[in-house]
Amino acid sequence: MKQTLTLKRYDSVEEVLLDEDLAGLGDAYVNLIYSLAVSQRSRRPTGAKVNNRVLAEAVKRCGLRRLLPHRVDRHARGNAAEALIVFAWLSDHVSFEECVEKLARTDDAAEAFAGLLHVILERLGEVE
Repeated sequence: MKQTLTLKRYDSVEEVLLDEDLAGLGDAYVNLIYSLAVSQRSRRPTGAKVNNRVLAEAVKRCGLRRLLPHRVDRHARGNAAEALIVFAWLSDHVSFEECVEKLARTDDAAEAFAGLLHVILERLGEVE
């Protein structure tokens, strides 16, 4: 499936962060990888949803906030994280397995997502 999806051309990471279509797909993708990570830690199947508060905090912790417009709410920051994570997966900057593995390392979801977002920003050449 991933190979048949054609991504539009983005001129900047900022464009990726604000793409509502990517954010919509990213919402489902982020919940899946997070559910699998929680399942691995608990050693039982778990369906988990990631709260925008967690993603907004991760955006702040990893330095991604600087790439967003000044006046964006928590929901928009969460959407930006979702868009970036699914974009990185679709464009082969990070694998599905790596996403799950990074999220499974800690019980602190915001810290786990901040770490994943930081890796993605590094691979996109966006780390200061």
